[in-house]
Amino acid sequence: MTVFPWPALDGIAYGGDYNPEQWPRDVWDEDVALMRDAGVSLVSVGIFSWAALEPSEGSFDLAWLDELLDLLHANGIAVDLGTPTASPPAWFFAAYPEARVVAADGTVLGFGSRGMASHAAPEYRTAIARVAGQLAHRYADHPAVVMWHVHNEYGVPVGEDFSPRSVAAWRVWLQRRHGSLDALNAAWGTAFWGQTFHDWEHVVAPAAMPSVPNPAMRLDWARYTDEQLRECFRIERDAIRAHASQPITTNFMAHQSWNTDLWTWAQEVDVVSDDHYLWSPDSDAQVGLALAADLTRSVAGGRPWMLMEHSTSAVNWQGVNVAKRPGEMERNAMAHLARGADAVMFFQWRASRSGAEKFHSAMLPHAGPRSRVFREVVTLGDHVGRLAELRGSRVRAEVAVLYDWESLWAQDLEWRPSDALGFRERVRAYYERLWRDGVTVDFAHPEHDLSGYRLVVAPASYLLTAEGAANLTRYVDGGGTLLVSCFAAVVDEHDAVHPGGFGAPLRDALGVAVEEFLPLRTGETCVVDLDGEVLEADVWSEHLVVDGAEVRGTYRGGPADGMPAVTRHAHGAGAGWYVSTRLGVGALAPVLAAVYRDAGIEPGGQPEGLEVVTRHGDDADYVFAVNHRAEPAALDVVGMELLSGKPVDGEFEIPAGDVAVFRTTQRPQGGGR
Repeated sequence: MTVFPWPALDGIAYGGDYNPEQWPRDVWDEDVALMRDAGVSLVSVGIFSWAALEPSEGSFDLAWLDELLDLLHANGIAVDLGTPTASPPAWFFAAYPEARVVAADGTVLGFGSRGMASHAAPEYRTAIARVAGQLAHRYADHPAVVMWHVHNEYGVPVGEDFSPRSVAAWRVWLQRRHGSLDALNAAWGTAFWGQTFHDWEHVVAPAAMPSVPNPAMRLDWARYTDEQLRECFRIERDAIRAHASQPITTNFMAHQSWNTDLWTWAQEVDVVSDDHYLWSPDSDAQVGLALAADLTRSVAGGRPWMLMEHSTSAVNWQGVNVAKRPGEMERNAMAHLARGADAVMFFQWRASRSGAEKFHSAMLPHAGPRSRVFREVVTLGDHVGRLAELRGSRVRAEVAVLYDWESLWAQDLEWRPSDALGFRERVRAYYERLWRDGVTVDFAHPEHDLSGYRLVVAPASYLLTAEGAANLTRYVDGGGTLLVSCFAAVVDEHDAVHPGGFGAPLRDALGVAVEEFLPLRTGETCVVDLDGEVLEADVWSEHLVVDGAEVRGTYRGGPADGMPAVTRHAHGAGAGWYVSTRLGVGALAPVLAAVYRDAGIEPGGQPEGLEVVTRHGDDADYVFAVNHRAEPAALDVVGMELLSGKPVDGEFEIPAGDVAVFRTTQRPQGGGR
């Protein structure tokens, strides 16, 4: 297998955030003993410890950390050593009040919560380099330290900063990006509403305004924020790298944060890691989990990645914090492993007695080691230990779903034809249809090489560059099948409508033109007649003009009554499909069935709710079967079930809510019971 940076660990990493500074010294010994019982091999230390590590500016107290690292190492537990820069101490804000973040409405955000200082403040940048460098200088050769963890969840809870220093840095960034005011004015279309700038000092940030800010300005502001955060990461990474050689990471939040373009961020880290938390209002949260895992693996370039945080049970920050039921934690963990993770980590080891997250679940909950949750943590640790051999194996996919953070930023701005048509919702709907059909997917950027995929799905490509559109057109011309959802290829990288009108860059690939958007009123629906099958649609329709495409579905009712709704266009050796309305997960089934036939894709065949994913190794394949159903399900498998150690030659039953992992050389067949 390809060699890539990875912590010096055997097998799959298992553990979580450890915050011993919250506890008396005698608790540490109890913690370490219980960690050994649970099979913990890796803990993340120091992520929120700045006040303990540097109690006053330039004065460090590292004796407690020395003792902790020695204790962990003596007990065979490795350390992911964090830099504490997501939460600067009180002395920092007292000394440098101008380094506080300013919100869009002018509110100055104070000390007493979590969240970084102004990313543009030179005092903050100096301080983060100092603390990261000090830690790396002292612990670069400590045998417990196998990797470094910079900051925590960049962009959460705050990424944007409208302070005077940030606005000054914004102007410098714009000069680098656009080169001249004439170019800036052209890119932003400032002739509209008389917004033309004639002096760089007059260029403002998109803060509170009487009406909506210039959307191209807002889009550039998102890019600027993303790059500023990444500059802060590089400052710390480089300060560590001056002393230490271990892999360096920072924890992403795939599909759950807004400020960071992970395609770019992934190029800056040695190992991609992700935090994922179930969203309580989502009754099918396992689908969102799978989406985030596939997205994380994809930004990692297909390489194994780390699940840096998830929860053993409830979180604390949602409107209703739903506890996980027995077996759910293991299903969550195994689904991440199935989709390419080589680490299973939690926030946090021991539940906090005080502070904002005292109701957040932990590996060792308030109920103690006799609790159900801790028993499940021990069982999961044993199971993770049994899967050491699959480390480094890869997931392969024949289908790619397009995901572009810049399109997300642009589509979710104000004054779109319908607020109900959102980027994340469309991505989730198309992904969920593929998930329910048992089709494993990668995610990709529109400008990536897509030639290895039989099918490419574009659920939300509102912003599509000319380069991206040309790439998709070449993909179809070369024999690929492309499925594009509505409101696509509308604007370029400056949020300006493409020359030639809506969807113009994909006209050759799709064989249709969009004359007008026809959004539906709230609560209004229409139907699509798809080859005789009636599908309900809502929110959106379009006036399509066919330009070579074959009409496969027609609107019945609504503002587009009688017009084409779903089309297929033969282009070169491939085909481009277009769905011009919002179809739900169920209504997408017959559309995808037709597209699968076009692309030569065979859906998984397992009963709905049995999640089956295969990781491919050099000598064997590893088939994960995660049963989310309320009844048993079965697979026909030949090989070894690794969690039980039992050989399998034929049908294997997975109980309701349970998990099985097989080493096999034959593709399994699904079946319900």
